[in-house]
Amino acid sequence: MMKDYASATVVSTACNYVMVREEGFTHTYRTYLKLRENGPLELRFWHSNAVDSTWDTGTVATGGLLGGNWQIEAAYVADGGVVADGSVVNGSQVQIAFAGSAVKKVEPGEQFWSDPVAIDLPKGHLLAFTWTITAPKGTSVPYNTEQMLVSAYDAPGNYAGVERADEFKASANLLVLPAFIGYVNPVRKRLVFLGDSITQGVRTRQDAYEYWVARIAEGLGAEYGVWNLGSGWARAYDAAADAAWLSKVKLGLVPGAGTQVILALGVNDIDIGARTSDELLADLTTIISVLRNHDSSVEIILFTVTPFNFKDEREQYWREVNETLRISALPGVDHVFDMAALLSRPEPEAHRERQEFMSSTDDPHPNGHAGQVVSDAFLAWYKKKG
Repeated sequence: MMKDYASATVVSTACNYVMVREEGFTHTYRTYLKLRENGPLELRFWHSNAVDSTWDTGTVATGGLLGGNWQIEAAYVADGGVVADGSVVNGSQVQIAFAGSAVKKVEPGEQFWSDPVAIDLPKGHLLAFTWTITAPKGTSVPYNTEQMLVSAYDAPGNYAGVERADEFKASANLLVLPAFIGYVNPVRKRLVFLGDSITQGVRTRQDAYEYWVARIAEGLGAEYGVWNLGSGWARAYDAAADAAWLSKVKLGLVPGAGTQVILALGVNDIDIGARTSDELLADLTTIISVLRNHDSSVEIILFTVTPFNFKDEREQYWREVNETLRISALPGVDHVFDMAALLSRPEPEAHRERQEFMSSTDDPHPNGHAGQVVSDAFLAWYKKKG
């Protein structure tokens, strides 16, 4: 089924948190997305009811944690217009079905597809995805908690079918979306980006699509499928565990479709994960091996680890890992792209990020300027390598 669909958006829909409530709830979530292409579209949605990657120290959400029991009461796509204000264009909503039903009960860890749905989205308009979810008390819906990279709104109650914005308020640190938003597109190649918040685009401007994955997708054009699986706080060991997160990558591996997996992990392993260089390299090796065993035709592109102003032994681990990656010492890697060299200060401070690329004076998450620099260099390198 995946062979017919490419990701319709460059927005990451990875899950790094889960709802844990003392009481049951019914709530509606509406998100606005710029799509890779507009016009007449056939869309389909796939979802995985599990947490992909560990958030912070893992006290609430860890990679592979299963979501609970919950229910989709109704889901719609609509023309979101040109301004994401919480409303949708009158008469544009199209209901989504799941095996012919508007209602879908979701089991812990379940993975499922929606039925196809057709919409004609005018040029320059946003897609609005809205669904109402009901859940009992306790652990229920996995989602992404981070800075909002796109405009989203939510409202208590069942308002999925409502066009107006009156009941909705702007969401904060709450992105509740299906795991894959696909559209029929016979792409030339498929690129799956597996990384952390830097891949996700955290700290870049809302609705600007200026992080490097978004800019790379724009530069390649719609004949290249791009699925962003960047996840805030994520670590290589989350993927190496071969659970929910890596299952998404496997879903994107379509034999014979020229699939490429871009691995950009390591910052959080060295930082909050407190992994040594040997441990991080072992985890990266495991990820590569698992993917190659799943699909021997997949092409693996490995990014060096971004400078993140590390100190002391963490700086040493960062240097050791990048030294190994730069000489392509990991088995199964086809190409290495040196992103760290683009963002690093001159030696002896290569472990520190250039100030002009930092999102603030004390936050080394790359800003939109860094996104442009990385994407320009990657596109030149990518087209040259063939």
